[in-house]
Amino acid sequence: MNSNIGTNNRAPMPVAFFGIAVGSLALAGAWRAAARVWTIPDAVPVLLTTGALVVWFAVLVAYGRKWLVERDAAIAEMRHPVQSSFAALVPVSTMLAAQAVQAYSRPLAIALFAIGVASSLALGAYLQGRFWQGGRQPELTTPAIYLPTVAPSFVAATAAAGLGFTQIGMLLFGAGVFSWLAIESIVLHRAGAHEPLPEALRPSLGIQLAPPVVGGVSYLAITHGVPDMFAYMLLGYGLYQALMLARLVPWIRQRAFTPSYWAFSFGAAALPTMAIRMVERGATGPMTWIAPIAFAVANVVIGLMIAGTLRAIVRGNLLPAAVSSTPPNVTPINDNVRAIGRRTAAGSR
Repeated sequence: MNSNIGTNNRAPMPVAFFGIAVGSLALAGAWRAAARVWTIPDAVPVLLTTGALVVWFAVLVAYGRKWLVERDAAIAEMRHPVQSSFAALVPVSTMLAAQAVQAYSRPLAIALFAIGVASSLALGAYLQGRFWQGGRQPELTTPAIYLPTVAPSFVAATAAAGLGFTQIGMLLFGAGVFSWLAIESIVLHRAGAHEPLPEALRPSLGIQLAPPVVGGVSYLAITHGVPDMFAYMLLGYGLYQALMLARLVPWIRQRAFTPSYWAFSFGAAALPTMAIRMVERGATGPMTWIAPIAFAVANVVIGLMIAGTLRAIVRGNLLPAAVSSTPPNVTPINDNVRAIGRRTAAGSR
């Protein structure tokens, strides 16, 4: 995956590549949930979980290498008002890995969970604190701003509950819910009152699907019994977001496949995971057909992303092209947005 890192014509691996690890681990989690409800060979979720862990570890090593040998690029990325949000996927993927290994080694799962929670809180406070200091241009507001606070809180809540720390999970769930509600209003205002997202940023809209269904998985993890009305509300909003994104696909797909499309994967995998867990907990009626349909769609969507990623690896263009006129590892969006990004980064404290 990182064979082109460090070459003259390719930029270093963007931290957003952790979206590949997150999507792979989330899909494996959906298969583990499905195996508890439907008749599925045990080897399938095991193989998918193993493969996802390998992908996560490979991306983690590549990103660690970036900080060691291409430190300027890593620092520039963390200063960028858009790209820096994707750094939150590092602890998110770590906590998903904790859930994946829990059945095999509880001590390892607890260690990964602790590392993920500590790093997500530190990174979230840093990035969100920078946001609160003001000066951010509306043009650079995308659904990626959910990542530093909402995604880690929900994933940490699920992992905590799975390890038996239910009260900690409740605290984290609360942080995720209220952060989500506050941030969504900002995202919707930007969409309705400002210029359309540039083509390079449109795939980030896939993140919009994640909060209600990732949060729904967390809510089910910290509660017991037959799913209540709030669980159905979360899933209902997730289904509505999926419908909205399906309507926007022709507008989003103005460019050929790039790894940025993995932004859809977390929500795509979490939606069937939530529906399956609701069935597991006794939900009936529409849930009995929503769960298998959502599961099938998620496998198709993420399967297409895997195929596109493998094709990019074979062609040698998985990594973005190096652009000398932009800071290292900042994928060019367009001249105006790039200039705003540099001004905002320079003024951040």
